[in-house]
Amino acid sequence: MSIHSVKRSQSHLAWDNSIPPAIRVASGSTVSFDCLDASNGQLTATSTPSSLATLVFAQLDQVNGPVYVEGAAPGDTLRVDVLDVQTAKWGWSAIIPGFGLLADEFPSPALKIWTLHHNEGSAASQGDSEYYGYAWFDEEKGIKIPLRPFAGEMGVAPGKPGAHSTIPPYKTGGNVDTRHLSKGSTLYLPVEVDGALFSIGDGHAAQGDGEVCGTAIETPMQVTVRLTVVKDKPYVKTPHFTAHSPHGRDEEYYCTTGVDSDIREATRSAVRHMIEFLVAEYGLTSENAYILCSVAGDLRMHEVVDMPNYVVSGAVSLESIYGVLSQTAHLISNRSV
Repeated sequence: MSIHSVKRSQSHLAWDNSIPPAIRVASGSTVSFDCLDASNGQLTATSTPSSLATLVFAQLDQVNGPVYVEGAAPGDTLRVDVLDVQTAKWGWSAIIPGFGLLADEFPSPALKIWTLHHNEGSAASQGDSEYYGYAWFDEEKGIKIPLRPFAGEMGVAPGKPGAHSTIPPYKTGGNVDTRHLSKGSTLYLPVEVDGALFSIGDGHAAQGDGEVCGTAIETPMQVTVRLTVVKDKPYVKTPHFTAHSPHGRDEEYYCTTGVDSDIREATRSAVRHMIEFLVAEYGLTSENAYILCSVAGDLRMHEVVDMPNYVVSGAVSLESIYGVLSQTAHLISNRSV
């Protein structure tokens, strides 16, 4: 398959199924995107805290696309393989008044400009961490942040007509701000319109789960993905994904998400979706799948600031699944002797 490209100028500021596609591609195609940072170029490497006062919020969190994927239809799943993510040599983080988990406690603006030091070639290791470079948070104090770049925004157009803000996450993806979706991960999105209409943006060089102050290390980004239509995953009703451990361990996880304005309901939804996955893919009963979620699953808060919705995931190590199923088969075999 040839590599297609979406230019920096081919962007939009709402999820809207009436936006004409920037390009049309066959299922299985590779697409490269050139994306500005989440400020849409309003902040630069020379910006100061005073620059935050002039931010035009209506211009934030643009996404590049949309890409029409031939053969995608409502009820299908779009598989997004993240093949590469490259950041600029700088990034920014900020406290923006009125934004973030503790907005009422931090009313004053603050801005940090980062210099991003990239490794030559692929990821390097430091202890149990895999990273693609580093940025000094405070060199004098020896506080160094490993870089693990990813796109904060990945989604498809909703079936509901009209323009929907790119700020919150949705069941069709969007601003999911999930740091595990770095190079080598695979994201599954529920398709609600013909062609899926996939878009991406919001480059992050590093972020913690939750993104509590409302920004990661925001940076321009060049990202390459492969887009494939999948017909046999009807249980994908919110974003699902596979990813390796964020700590660099050679362990792959399958994660389901819950997206809701009520954090408890988002959590319940994530668990329900994991149960549906285990039943469909491994033939477990729903009761056994529920037990497996409790003994081998982890709940994570991926995004807690882009209101009105939260993103919570349920994560199960695929190694754990295979181990549990293998042990169960062994016990059944022994009992039948």
